Amino acid sequence: MRSWSREDVLAYRVRAQQLDRDTGGTVADTAVLDLGVQDTGPAGAARWALAIRGLVDPADDELVTAWTLRGAPHTYRRADLPAVAAATWPWSETDAAKRIFDGARPLRAAGIPVLDALAHVADEMRAVATTPTVKGVVSGALRDRLPEPYLRNCRPCGAVHAYEQTFRLAALRAGLVLQPGTSPPVLEQTGVTPAAQVPNHLDVLRAYLRLTGPATPKQVAAYLDSTVAEVKRRWPDDAEPVDVAGEQRWVLPGTEPPERARATRLLAPFDPYLQVRDRELLVPDRPATELWPVLGRPGAVLVDGEVAGTWRPTTKGGRLALTVTRWRAFDGVAVEEQAESMAAARGLRPGGVVLV
Repeated sequence: MRSWSREDVLAYRVRAQQLDRDTGGTVADTAVLDLGVQDTGPAGAARWALAIRGLVDPADDELVTAWTLRGAPHTYRRADLPAVAAATWPWSETDAAKRIFDGARPLRAAGIPVLDALAHVADEMRAVATTPTVKGVVSGALRDRLPEPYLRNCRPCGAVHAYEQTFRLAALRAGLVLQPGTSPPVLEQTGVTPAAQVPNHLDVLRAYLRLTGPATPKQVAAYLDSTVAEVKRRWPDDAEPVDVAGEQRWVLPGTEPPERARATRLLAPFDPYLQVRDRELLVPDRPATELWPVLGRPGAVLVDGEVAGTWRPTTKGGRLALTVTRWRAFDGVAVEEQAESMAAARGLRPGGVVLV
């Protein structure tokens, strides 16, 4: 069995996720779009994640954002949407129940299969949101259309509505995507239906392995909000075992560690590089809560594949300033250049970088 060092894994991820690419990227050749780029956190987070991978100013009609994996908003190639709808739909009844969490319990008690319930909610959403519709309006309409097992009494909202994960996972099945730049979110109809087949590059298991390198079924299951058993049943037959610090992991055929890339990047809090489920490998000498607190995640300063610090933004008077907490020494000029690019991407003026 081949052995990979921690440095090998990080070097692979930087290369595979194209964090060493400054410019020249296209929507078609930007690899992270195969698995989707989570658009959570600062405004334009997904666009920034693409920009630091060399995809600058893609046309609006080339990209689309939908609720998919973990019920989170992810940005994809618009042309891939039918296959994405199929690739991100639960594989089985067990998988569906795991993905919607507490929403599964009342359905099962009522004898309603979870997959059937998700499909039913999708049908109702499709009927309701025939034109761009605010999420709350769709939710209110569903409350009047769905029977009790589909609904919950939400104390924070002070209202009765569909379970959140059920609502989100059904949306793309209904052909609904998120209208850009809307808050609260506006759902708009695409007319897309799930494809009959999923190409290899959009298969979520293969895409995860291709973008992160050595991984285990447990790590991928955590990423998908699925179960380890479900992931193992669908694990690629051609995956090859490798050793990473005494742990058996798997890679796709032909995967080899590259030379370490040299690049400095400011990663948004939910950047694909930070979405891995082997956090102890990515940040071995810091408490996980420094980078992944329950609330209010910071961004990360990535230097040559290593997280070298965190950053938090402040916007005032049309300027974007960053406070950067250093975990180790790095080139402050490169960080300032990244901060200026980030400000421009958000339509703001640079407000400077404070290093602490």
